[in-house]
Amino acid sequence: MSLCRASRLALNASLRAPLRTLVAGQTALRAAPCAAAIPRFAVSPRFHASTATQEKPAAAAAVPGGDATKLKLRTTIRFKIGDKVGALTDVLRELRQLNVDLTRIESRPREAGTYQFYLDFGARDEAQIDEICNHMRSFTEDLQVVSTGDMGLVSMQTAPWFPRKKSDMDTFAEKVMEYGDELDADHPGFTDPVYRERRAEITRIAKTYKYGQELPRIQYTAQETATWGIVYKKLTALYKTHACREHQYVLPLLEHNCAYAPDNIPQIEDVSRFMKESTGWTLRPVMGLLSSRDFLNALAFRVFHSTQYIRHHSQPLYTPEPDVCHELLGHVPLYADPDFADFSQEIGLASLGASDEDIEKLATIYWFTVEFGLCRQGDEVRAYGAGLLSSFGELEYCLSDKPQKVPFDPKLAATQKYPITEYQPLYFVAHSFKEMKEQVRDYAATMQRPFAVRYNALTESVEVLDTKDKTLRYAQNIKGELMRLISAIEKN
Repeated sequence: MSLCRASRLALNASLRAPLRTLVAGQTALRAAPCAAAIPRFAVSPRFHASTATQEKPAAAAAVPGGDATKLKLRTTIRFKIGDKVGALTDVLRELRQLNVDLTRIESRPREAGTYQFYLDFGARDEAQIDEICNHMRSFTEDLQVVSTGDMGLVSMQTAPWFPRKKSDMDTFAEKVMEYGDELDADHPGFTDPVYRERRAEITRIAKTYKYGQELPRIQYTAQETATWGIVYKKLTALYKTHACREHQYVLPLLEHNCAYAPDNIPQIEDVSRFMKESTGWTLRPVMGLLSSRDFLNALAFRVFHSTQYIRHHSQPLYTPEPDVCHELLGHVPLYADPDFADFSQEIGLASLGASDEDIEKLATIYWFTVEFGLCRQGDEVRAYGAGLLSSFGELEYCLSDKPQKVPFDPKLAATQKYPITEYQPLYFVAHSFKEMKEQVRDYAATMQRPFAVRYNALTESVEVLDTKDKTLRYAQNIKGELMRLISAIEKN
């Protein structure tokens, strides 16, 4: 079994499979007998992934709350309810009585007997938000307001919520689809209570992290370090002949600056600082598998969610899910390359407010590039995807004559089917990371998203270009950069 071959199932759950959309909207929800009947879903009564060409919101009467033109604040709240027959029906009944303009619901299974929900709605003012929350606290648990702000364009009311600043990603910690300490029966560590407790410990540490704090440092055991060492030696022996030149260039820098070595597992705090100085990217600990939307949204902020636990020592060259070897050896080196860093952010920016259908397509593009991408360098084809660079078996296979190799085209990659339990029969080969960035940017322009966004690196926030003043300010910034560029060209 290759190093990452079986991990695709977990990666697929994290990156590709979007939450199911119920086109019937609230009616379908009310018909559900209990929360357990719909373990994961996304509901958008006004905009559905299955009708991506629909640009205008449905009539206000279709959603409790009436007149959308009077709504000013887009609000997201989080709450828990018990898993019992009629629980969700009761919540929706109360929301209807409160005239809540419900635009989206997401659910996450929590501890046994409990489900957690994220609810988006439009409010007239802060007073209405307080009224709704105070009433809902009487029949829900742990209710919190996650975010609220000006809804701006009417079209924004139909788009799924997305983070506007880095601190908004603190909410992702409670939205993982599968926790790192939840092991399947076929996991090598399933019957090892010591290993399971260790995974649970590292998962709990990731849960407490908040934006702005120093990333948690893990004191790895001798056994964990030995496992890392086996993987490190096996993979680095192949990089000189199989990895792209960018990966080969950065890895020695990581060894020098971040203590990458066969006898030491690097700390993500040190690695994140190096990435920040190189390209502005940072790492963030994660408890388990995120949804496609949350994972891709984070890329817009140049944030990569990284696990910190490691595979079971009994099978060091096999892992059924992403671990610290996959993250630090497969992903990190390329995020320190400027062109690859820019390309990855383009995917993230395209995902902000995208429909569920477009999220699935973007996640598939991510799969065939960031995870399993090849590139042409001179007369040779080399690997740059993290799933390949952390899998010695597939790293050798992907450059052989066995699989099919085609030029990268995001339109084709977005809909390409692929297996998740065996080596890929087809790989997309890019000419350069710069060209890939432009291709993805052109692809994103064809998506049915009625607004544009930009990332402000100074404030580390996303701006929606929905007013003349914002657009003009952005244009002035570009003008200033062009003038500096012209000046530099003239001097050289």
